[in-house]
Amino acid sequence: MKIALTSRGRSLDVLLDTRFGRAPYFVVYDTVSKETEAVENIQNLNAVQGAGIQAATTVAKTGAEAVISGHCGPKAFRVLQAAGIKVYLSGGALTGTEALRRFEAGDLKPIDTADVEGHWA
Repeated sequence: MKIALTSRGRSLDVLLDTRFGRAPYFVVYDTVSKETEAVENIQNLNAVQGAGIQAATTVAKTGAEAVISGHCGPKAFRVLQAAGIKVYLSGGALTGTEALRRFEAGDLKPIDTADVEGHWA
């Protein structure tokens, strides 16, 4: 299974970014091979609108089946849900490594709706 984590950097040891659509990177972790891949999300950092939708599309292209982030807005959530990607909130984890530990321990539960309002509703 591949899990995409919103991150401020290119590794699991870096702080998570709590913003899904505007996180600078997605660190994609493969639970089978234990390998990671950093995927840039730089194009969405200063987007006027649509950052969540574009970020969700980027994540879907990685083959991820789950996302761990601090928050997820309604438009991004709908795109992720349509792609069959489950969304988990980081639960206060500070790094990707800590978030994965919590995920694997079953401490993170998938959400069934966005947890923040959209900016352009």
